[in-house]
Amino acid sequence: MSKLVIVGTVAFDAIETPFGKTDKILGGAATYIGLSSATFGVDSGIVSIVGGDFPDDYLQMLNDRNINTEGIEIVKEGKTFFWSGIYHNDLNTRDTLVTELNTLADFNPIVPDNFKNAEFLMLGNLHPSVQLGVIEQMAQRPKLIVLDTMNFWMDNALSELLEVIKRVDVIAINDEEARQLTGEYSLVKAARKIFAMGPKSVIIKKGEHGALLFQNDDIFFAPALPLEEVFDPTGAGDTFAGGFIGYLAKTRDISFDNMKRAVICGSNLASFCVEKFGTERLQSMTKKEIFERLQQFKELTQFEIESN
Repeated sequence: MSKLVIVGTVAFDAIETPFGKTDKILGGAATYIGLSSATFGVDSGIVSIVGGDFPDDYLQMLNDRNINTEGIEIVKEGKTFFWSGIYHNDLNTRDTLVTELNTLADFNPIVPDNFKNAEFLMLGNLHPSVQLGVIEQMAQRPKLIVLDTMNFWMDNALSELLEVIKRVDVIAINDEEARQLTGEYSLVKAARKIFAMGPKSVIIKKGEHGALLFQNDDIFFAPALPLEEVFDPTGAGDTFAGGFIGYLAKTRDISFDNMKRAVICGSNLASFCVEKFGTERLQSMTKKEIFERLQQFKELTQFEIESN
């Protein structure tokens, strides 16, 4: 079985959308990535940090899904990273109300020895120096390194970010971030510029409008599934990333054709994430539901046409 290392935040979120609000609930990029990739039965481990206020029940829930938590450092006297935000009516824009780094401010990642030989590495959204620190701890270069980042690091740590980008195989960013990183409005041109930075594959996420996968001159588009109800988009991008790398780790096939399937798997799981607040839907979804929705994706994108 392939091993997958996930580095990212394990956190508390407080979320408000037009459909309701929550107090502190489980969140964090690594949490969403871990729960999503766990649906493929991969042997995964999270590298993160939490405070003494983080419930043992949450750690047990991750363990129950075969997600190794040895790499989650617990600072007994510290507090867990906390983010609070409110979404606008279109759910595409949000305002951050509170960001408390807490233990994350001094995070020095330590990859457990039994995961240093992992074939797959998912770098969730964190400071690029932390991401680089994880890459350098690996005993050998993983078969595939996937990077998620955001415009905040482009604004505040660009040189470190470019160093990480140089070392990865796949980068996953949204359309706004791709344009900021490259200065190109055309996403095709933006992808070409990103190739020159190092990655062999580029995923550009477009939220409710799907995702694009670029590799050399090949382009693949995966739509987002139209949903009747969307409650909370928090973590959807991380869920997508977890589904993408989870499928690749399960199949151990990193060809472009298989990446196309992985993009669909990521989109499929992200469609569950947004149906409830936080990680609630990811924890409750069943294999039967996942398979049935995958068939919906197939029907949404498959057609026959005569071209004569």
